[in-house]
Amino acid sequence: MKEQSVFKTLSDVNIKDKIETKGNVKYLSWSYAWEILKAHYPQAKRVVYENPSTGLNYFTDGNTAYVKVGVEVEGIENIDYLPIMDFRNQSIRLDKLTSMDVNKAIQRSTAKAIAMHGLGLQLWTGEDMPEMTTAKPQAKVSSKTQSADAETGEPKELPTLMVNSDDYQKVFKYVQDNAALGAEKVIKQIERKYKLTTIIKKILIKEITK
Repeated sequence: MKEQSVFKTLSDVNIKDKIETKGNVKYLSWSYAWEILKAHYPQAKRVVYENPSTGLNYFTDGNTAYVKVGVEVEGIENIDYLPIMDFRNQSIRLDKLTSMDVNKAIQRSTAKAIAMHGLGLQLWTGEDMPEMTTAKPQAKVSSKTQSADAETGEPKELPTLMVNSDDYQKVFKYVQDNAALGAEKVIKQIERKYKLTTIIKKILIKEITK
């Protein structure tokens, strides 16, 4: 009987009890992904590629950086190239890069390379969706030139942050990453771009102070 392909075998693995959630984002931790992969294919291996010019574990275009991670299973290697990004999924400038940023990118890239072999691939669906847009701060100008609603003529308001929106996921991650700044400062930063309902504000403050 013909053996199942690696992709078929791994895509059939039930990972429901291993899926974690942050905000509205579901993901499979790289450590769980690696554990499951090695349980099925003990000879599987990962390669974190180093830049031959610098010996460092990331590559750069001179302005930003990315990591290159390969996972080989049964002689087939899938390689993932992942930009090193901040909590907004924006590339981090080279002069702001830290070793922690690089490490996080390598682990995330490992999970993606494993996913290309079939394990948890569905969790990455939608990753290439457009980035969130935020309202640009309005300059202090006279009422004659101030941006206004076409129907009412009133100044435009900031968008209300909704739980089921893509922006909420990014804001929630911002809250988690910056909780050390304190609730007052974090909420103030968010309210520069969004209108927060009482319920949403309570949820975010709870996450900051837990």
